[in-house]
Amino acid sequence: MTNEKRELSTEQREELLGVLKARFEKHMNRHPGLEWAKVQAKLEANPEKWWSLHEMEITGGEPDVVRYEEETDEYIFYDCSAESPKGRRSVCYDHKALESRKEHKPKNSAMNMVAAMGIELLTEEQYRELQKLGNFDMKTSSWVKTPSEIRQLGGAIFADFRYGNVFVYHNGADSYYGARGFRGSLRV
Repeated sequence: MTNEKRELSTEQREELLGVLKARFEKHMNRHPGLEWAKVQAKLEANPEKWWSLHEMEITGGEPDVVRYEEETDEYIFYDCSAESPKGRRSVCYDHKALESRKEHKPKNSAMNMVAAMGIELLTEEQYRELQKLGNFDMKTSSWVKTPSEIRQLGGAIFADFRYGNVFVYHNGADSYYGARGFRGSLRV
């Protein structure tokens, strides 16, 4: 994406840390019982994760901690922007779909971008978990990880939040819309 070396300068790390800490403290409902000092210590012990969090941030994802998994000793970050991240919209589902378009190709695909960013695409289950933390994608929609049997038939799934409910839909994997992007997750 923006830096081939996948490293942040000291200034960039400090700025990102400040943004993440402020967001963590502002949205305590997303991670009750978790302490910022422990999240920061985990981040400092895993410097390779900084670049991915930075990519999530600069593409509009507003990453925040949504839970801690004791069995793996990992903090889980999700994109928590109110709408699908602006810097990741108008993309089709994956590279195969991108290559299949004969004309009016989007610039990229969701799966290409998550791979480049070093993150994972949210699954339908994770998307529903995110919606328990607030109301997200009330005007946009987000691609979610598509089961292989659906993808093999040319489809892909996306989700949004309307009328107080999460809706999961299908579309051709090669489709793309200005109001559809994707959300990711990162384990630290």
